[in-house]
Formats: sequence, C-alpha cells, structure tokens
Amino acid sequence: MAEKASVVVPYAAYLRIYEPLAAFPEPERSHWIAYAKAERFPTAQDEIRRSLADLVPVPPVVVPVRESADAFVTEVDGVTCVCPWRTRLRGWQALAALTQAAGNRELDLPQPVLDAALPPVVRRQVTADYERWRERNPDARPWIRTALWHVPVRWFVLFVDEEKEFAKQETGEESGQQFVLRYRTPMVEARRRLARGLKVLREELEEGPLVDGLVDVGRWLEEFHPRSLVELDYGGLVHAIPEDQLAGDHSAADVAEGLAALRAGDGERAGAAYERLTERWKAVRQLQYAN
Repeated sequence: MAEKASVVVPYAAYLRIYEPLAAFPEPERSHWIAYAKAERFPTAQDEIRRSLADLVPVPPVVVPVRESADAFVTEVDGVTCVCPWRTRLRGWQALAALTQAAGNRELDLPQPVLDAALPPVVRRQVTADYERWRERNPDARPWIRTALWHVPVRWFVLFVDEEKEFAKQETGEESGQQFVLRYRTPMVEARRRLARGLKVLREELEEGPLVDGLVDVGRWLEEFHPRSLVELDYGGLVHAIPEDQLAGDHSAADVAEGLAALRAGDGERAGAAYERLTERWKAVRQLQYAN
C-alpha cells in the first residue's frame, strides 16, 4: 500500500492546465512573475488543509471569501508556466455540482447528513454570491478539474502510455515520501488526440456520456494558450491504490488500444480493453465504501 500522508486527504485526481506567463493579462502576469521567482510554492496538500480548516467553524466557510493567489508552477522548454488554484471558483462550482446531484437524487450522501455538514441557508447564500459573481465574470474558467475516487476515462484520451511518470517524491512531511503518478503532454498533443478520439467515437458509437464528456473537455482546452502543458495527476488516489497496481496501471494505453480497435472495426479487442479499464477503476471506486 502506498505510504500514508501525515493527514487524511481526499482521494481525488486532477486535470490541470499550466499556461505560460505570456498568456496572462496585466496585472496578473506581474503577480505570477514575482510568484514564480519566489520559488516557495505551497502544495496540493496545503490547499486541501486550508479547505478542510474552513469547514470547521459554525457555520462552515464553504467557499473562501477571497480568491487564492497561489498556483502550481513548472517549467516547459525553458518557459515558466503556472496553473492558478482558483480555489474560490472551484469551490463554487463544486457546490453547484453537489446541489445538482442532490436535486437529482444522484448523491450517495443522505440529505440529513448533507444539511448538517452544509446547512441549506449557507448553501443558498453561497449560490447567490456565485450567481452575482458570474454576472461580472461570465468568461471565468478553472485551470483545474477534480474527480473523486477515480480518473474519468475521457481524461486518458489526452495522453499516451509513454507520458506516464511514476516515482517516489520527498514530501517534507513526517511520512517522508509518497508516490506520484502523473501524465504530462503539450496542449497541441492533447487537442489532437481528443479530436481524433472524438471522431472515432462519433463514427463507431451512438452519442452518449463518453462523447458528451469529450466534447466538454475539448471546449475547456480551447480556453487556454496553445503552448500550455496539460497534466493528469492521480493526486490522493496514490494513498488508496497499492504500489504494484500503480506501477502496472496502463489506463492511457487501454484507452488508446480501445480507440484503435474501434477504428479498425475490431469490436472484440475494443471490448477487452474497455473491460480492463472499467474493472480497474470499479475496484478503486468501491474503496470509498470500505470500512
């Protein structure tokens, strides 16, 4: 089993976009230039801790009062790229998704538990705040997408198996090390693979959730600079999946094989690849109900 972090963290995976500094307008660009030069960056664990701490007060702080000024930073071919956290925006969007799921009775959490954790009056106020903010910022979008207890199949379409990075990383925490599993690819490659995969699915399958999901991801990618970097990070999932399974996880290869088989008219091979993929992630999702 992967080594535990010093705190319990949500078992979430992330799809992130790192944009070059030139993509940001002033004065935000100057902020990120100074931020990148400081070279003292908080981690995803830090963001999670802050969010969890906000839920302790009564009533809870569901969404931060002010937007985060933090970001993830990396270098691509000598160019500094940043992925702004935008924690406030993502918090609003997460609450909207939670409210919609509850309304459609698609939420596993019982309504009394939801109301106790996030009182209705708090949810209504936060929703009203978001609606007013959206009127002033209609084009706002997050640089990070989150999925709990799984990695959506559509995310793997953006990557190839050779881009998988699996290693131990020093954390600076009491536990010392943790596993990191991620894929990274240039934006131009992600867009090309998505377009090719979408073409195959539309030709070989009926319209459905997978096609709709890919269309949604494609629209999101188009919002960013063409020289951006796209990253899929298994995040907290590495704490739930044994090391040997992480090392042997070739989900991007399974998706690529399935699409290639569909393109070749080989339904049997496509079905086998899809079965491997769904069985792997079904086992992970079932862990959320484990004692």
